[in-house]
Amino acid sequence: MIDQRDLMAVLQEHRGDAVVLPVERANVVWPGISTMPQRDLAESVMGKGSSLGLGVALARPETKVIVLDGDGSLLMNLGALTTIAEMQPANLYHFVLENGIYATTGGQPIPAQGRVSFTGVAREAGYAAVYDFDDLEQLAVGLEEVLQASGPVLVCVKTVPNPRAPEERSQEMARPRRSPSETMADLLREFGRG
Repeated sequence: MIDQRDLMAVLQEHRGDAVVLPVERANVVWPGISTMPQRDLAESVMGKGSSLGLGVALARPETKVIVLDGDGSLLMNLGALTTIAEMQPANLYHFVLENGIYATTGGQPIPAQGRVSFTGVAREAGYAAVYDFDDLEQLAVGLEEVLQASGPVLVCVKTVPNPRAPEERSQEMARPRRSPSETMADLLREFGRG
């Protein structure tokens, strides 16, 4: 299993100028690792990260879009995999941080934990490529291949469960954040439209 901070540190090294969309629990860690916050779409979109990522990928086909999704979040919108496969965005890289729990809401086990293969579902839906990682060294070596593959790509990464404690939520809510309008203004400037 991989600690999500380690995963994100390796991903930051390889992201290039990709737009990164961290969903829920990933959104707690990613802002402290990202060196390009103006290219991060860090909004609370529980269950809808893959759909938002698809929209950005279709709107900006020349830009790589990386979604950092949770397994619990993806289960809330599992049908999005078929929509993504149908649209075939070559620039979408959908990472699923598979920890077996709803980390954002306190660590409850997700349904069918250990019995559902997210890469299997994505492959059968029609994703162009799928990858599984449970070792940081293998991920670090394989990430270049992953990000060179034509999408849509689903990457399932077995991560250490890290549920949010109640007091952590209060601390996170007090942390300064960009407003949704600031986030969009930053992205529009990045894309030359601001």
